Amino acid sequence: MMRRREVLTLLGGAAACPRVALGQVQKRFRIGITTIQQRTSPPYIAFDQRLRELGYIDGQNLTLEFVNPNLQADGIVGSINELVRRNVDLIVAPYESAVKAALEATDTVPVVMIAIDYDPLELGFIKSLSRPTRNVTGLFLQQIELAKKRVQILKDALTDMQAATMFWDRSSEDQWKATQAAAGSFGLQLIGVELTEPPYDYDAALAKAAPEHRSVLIMPTSAVFYRDRERLAEFALRHRIASIFVLREWVEAGGLLSYGASFPAMFRRAAEFVDRIAKGAKANDLPVEQPTKFELVVNLKTAKAIGVTISPETLVRADEVIE
Repeated sequence: MMRRREVLTLLGGAAACPRVALGQVQKRFRIGITTIQQRTSPPYIAFDQRLRELGYIDGQNLTLEFVNPNLQADGIVGSINELVRRNVDLIVAPYESAVKAALEATDTVPVVMIAIDYDPLELGFIKSLSRPTRNVTGLFLQQIELAKKRVQILKDALTDMQAATMFWDRSSEDQWKATQAAAGSFGLQLIGVELTEPPYDYDAALAKAAPEHRSVLIMPTSAVFYRDRERLAEFALRHRIASIFVLREWVEAGGLLSYGASFPAMFRRAAEFVDRIAKGAKANDLPVEQPTKFELVVNLKTAKAIGVTISPETLVRADEVIE
């Protein structure tokens, strides 16, 4: 039989710990993400890992709602509307169209964007980097400014290069235009081939280029190109094409060169934006951030396989050489 003192002690302890009881019934923080990438792709692994480091466990105090726009009748718009219907507390938007759809669908649910292949200032999604206004914040990688740098790196790495081809799609049109504008200043003859209907036929696209342009390929980034990074690396190897990409994941898959920011690092930082908003910060009070560290990655194994020589200066400058 329990003594009266023990009963009072238990009741007193329960009364003294109301926060524990409340914490047990608080709703989970719900994050909605629309993406065509696999949840096991490097950026989302990094995103999940950083959330766990910050104390968020999916299935416990967090729910991650992934919606594939390809499975929705009206694509990105449908996937964003589905996330709003599920009453998510925050939307992570990795695409231009996702940010646009989210801002049209809700002015209350905060949006964390990862702007990789578009300019949110030019499109009017934010008013300024320091004070984005509306219900959106996040990260912005200015790909356009890096286009000229990639052409220079490619010319320095392949000193005998005279001509190249660039594949592009609707999402990467601005990158194509910037690269096209930069090519002339380096004496590079560049032609572009637009890809329009996924799944993209890269062999057919290459066949549209003149023979003298087929040995070097410049690749921008877009959602489809990133998803196809292993296909693209295999394609370039099979055709013995020297290739330069935006992100290191392509080079890790077998591409030749890449120059850009770390995509996983950007998603880790996006998780920190999520944490701050979950703790009460307003999205429009959080300045939009830009990556400050860029890395040059060279796959020397691929260079040997396709029979090209990378200049010693490029190898010295590289942040990482894969052998």
